[in-house]
Amino acid sequence: MSGLHKLEIKQLRILSELLALQNLSKVAQKIGLTQQAISEQLKKLRDILDDRLFVRQGNKMVPTPRALALEAPIAEVLVQLEDIVKPEHFEPATYQGVFSISATDYATQALLPEVLSIVRAQAPSLKLIVQDFASDNVVELMSSGQLDLLISFPDFIPDNLPYELLFAEQHLCVASRQSSLNQNTLSIADIAKQPQLVVSPSRANLKGSHDQWFANIGLKRNIIMSVPNFSSVPDLLYATDLIAFFPSRLLPNNKVSILEVEALPPPFEVIVAWHPRSSQSKIHQWLIEQLRLVSNQPRTMALD
Repeated sequence: MSGLHKLEIKQLRILSELLALQNLSKVAQKIGLTQQAISEQLKKLRDILDDRLFVRQGNKMVPTPRALALEAPIAEVLVQLEDIVKPEHFEPATYQGVFSISATDYATQALLPEVLSIVRAQAPSLKLIVQDFASDNVVELMSSGQLDLLISFPDFIPDNLPYELLFAEQHLCVASRQSSLNQNTLSIADIAKQPQLVVSPSRANLKGSHDQWFANIGLKRNIIMSVPNFSSVPDLLYATDLIAFFPSRLLPNNKVSILEVEALPPPFEVIVAWHPRSSQSKIHQWLIEQLRLVSNQPRTMALD
C-alpha cells in the first residue's frame, strides 16, 4: 500500500524547510518545534519515502538526489494548500508584505522605476527590497527565502530556476555628444580601433560581452577601461574620447550620442526568474505581470 496515508502536511513543510535551510536547529526554530521533534518527523519521512533524504555533514544536512527532486513538487503542493485557506481573490490594494528582488544595474535603471510607480499606485502596502545582483549565491538566497525574484540575463542564472523572457535588448554604440565620431558612419574595424569602455558587473577585468563578436570577424577590441555598472558610463564618455556599447533602453541621454555604425552586435535577452516553489504564488504572478507590462512599453525618459 502507498505511504500516502502516512504522510502529514507538517512533514511536507519540514522537508521543504530542511531543503531550504539544511540545518535542523534553524528549521526547529522557524517552525516552532523542538529539534528532537524535527528529527522524529525526518525519521518518519525517511521510512515513508524509502530514502535517507539528508546526510549530516557537521551542522549541515545535505540533501540526497531524491530529496532535491522532491523540492519543486512539494513547494507546489504547499502553495496550493496555502491557497485553500487564503481568500480566493488576490487584491494588490490590500496586500501587505515584503518582497525581495535581485537586479542588475541595468535592470534597476531600465525596469524598476516604472514597476515601483505601479506598486505605489496599486499595492501601496507592498514593500520592496532591491539587492545587487550576485550570481555566486542565487540558489542559496532563493532557497532560504531571502530572495523572491531575480532580473538578469539567462547566462547568469542556474538551470533549475524557472524564468520568463521579458524582452530582447540591443546595445548601441555611443560616444560623447561632443565627439568628432558623430560625423561619420563607422565600420566594425573602425570601432575596434577606438579606445573603449566596457561594463563588467560580475568580474573586474578588461573583457566585454561583445569580445567574441569582434573575434569572429578577426578583430580585437581596444578596451582601456572597465566599470561595474552602466550608471557611470555617460559621465565617463562625456569627459573622454572613449566609446562604449550601451543598452538602448537607457537612451536617450543628454551626455552621449548614438554613433552611426555599419553593424551592431547580437541582441541580448533580459529575463525574470524565481524559485520553483513560488510558481503558483499570487504576489509573484502579479509582480511578474507588472514587469511584463513595463517591458512592452518603450522607454522615452532621458537620463541626466
